[in-house]
Amino acid sequence: MRTERDGLTRMGFLGGALAASLGGGAAAQGAQRHGTPADAGLHRRPIPASGETLPAIGLGTWRGFDVGASPAERAPLREVVATLLARGGRVIDSSPMYGRAEGVTGDLVAEAGARETTFLATKVWTSGREAGIAQMRRSLRLLRTERLDLMQIHNLLDWRTHLPTLRAWKEEGRIRYIGISHYTESAYDAVEAVLRAERLDVLQINYALDDRAAEDRLLPLAAEKGVAVLVNRPFGGGGLLRRLAGKPLPDYAADLGCGSWAEILLKFVVGHPAVTCAIPGTADPGHMAANLRAGTGALPDEALRRRMAATLPA
Repeated sequence: MRTERDGLTRMGFLGGALAASLGGGAAAQGAQRHGTPADAGLHRRPIPASGETLPAIGLGTWRGFDVGASPAERAPLREVVATLLARGGRVIDSSPMYGRAEGVTGDLVAEAGARETTFLATKVWTSGREAGIAQMRRSLRLLRTERLDLMQIHNLLDWRTHLPTLRAWKEEGRIRYIGISHYTESAYDAVEAVLRAERLDVLQINYALDDRAAEDRLLPLAAEKGVAVLVNRPFGGGGLLRRLAGKPLPDYAADLGCGSWAEILLKFVVGHPAVTCAIPGTADPGHMAANLRAGTGALPDEALRRRMAATLPA
């Protein structure tokens, strides 16, 4: 486990510029030691490129939405989507690399009649201009939409080829926002270089209480460049939750309104003022509800976030 790092102290420059973007206003600055409660709704954060706000908790579809068409397989996922939408969520993230997830997502959103209220994000993950165009067209068909809210170049694969296409599609109205995504620390130098060189709307990156390398440069840089941040793997890829299972909750859990380690881990992530939305994946409606609860009420201020990182159980 990492101890306190300089990256966390860089929060100082973010606080003043981004505090207003935190739902309830007091979340990151915290008039009280552990932050102050917000209203009952989900915290919302702006996409700097437009000012449009997104709920701080969304839904990832990796693994969980890679299912067939049988009612038994679809039923819990239908409830997951219904729970997300009923409790104020909007963001659903998918990818061609997630097997059947795009098609399942498109079907369920269409069945719910919820296309206008969902923020659909997916990715291009192939090499070559024509292959990229073909893959994005297929994503549009599977997601049952004529316009995607967000298209991301996954893992920076052939990004120099795809970025002009994404910009052209955005200009034509087929994409609302463009971005890049990655999920491994070994790629951070390349991610940073692209963020510095190109104008992007969104960065999707891995970040968790036990995976904090993005704090050092990427999260501050995204804030500096006016780039929204979606966080994948907010539970440390799942291993962290398994390790924490059965361990007593820390004393600050009650102050944050958390009834589980999952909520604590999500509160840590969305408590960072550069984070726009965390997108934990789930196929369990109960977990979806708990994830959304983590996006309401008090969020940890900088002092508590440091303490959370320093006292994470081994």
